[in-house]
Amino acid sequence: MQVKSRHHLRSDAVSDLEAELEDKLGVSPDGDAYERVEFEEAEREVILIDGEPQIAFFDEEPFVTVRGANAYEPEKRVVTVDAGAVSFVSDGADIMRPGITEATPDISPDDFVVIAEESHGKVLAVGRARVEGADMVGDEGKVVDSVHHVGDELFEFTG
Repeated sequence: MQVKSRHHLRSDAVSDLEAELEDKLGVSPDGDAYERVEFEEAEREVILIDGEPQIAFFDEEPFVTVRGANAYEPEKRVVTVDAGAVSFVSDGADIMRPGITEATPDISPDDFVVIAEESHGKVLAVGRARVEGADMVGDEGKVVDSVHHVGDELFEFTG
């Protein structure tokens, strides 16, 4: 991913970003330097917190990256998958009901969510929910579209 521009965020922009992530995910990002990075080819922008890509804009909406989610451990908008789903999710597959063991009830359709594995709670992906959190566990059907996962370009990007 070729960097187009980089600039530090003003303190009011940092405060707005922190408040939005606290509201959506129950996380409080914390860092000394917040830097916005735009890319040549990608439609996505990333916020580096102390040099780490911890927030990205998905459809112009700020949300944690896989690295950010693992750093801050979200309490809201979490979908947990079983061990059988880990390799698929890590490869960027969409999330199917049979692999889900639980989902937080605060999830609404079209919300961005984090996908965590059940044994250690590590976040493997970020996706967009297709259904309510209460309707995620079941026997069949795709319920989350993957938008970012471990090993993709965004995950591999280093500031």
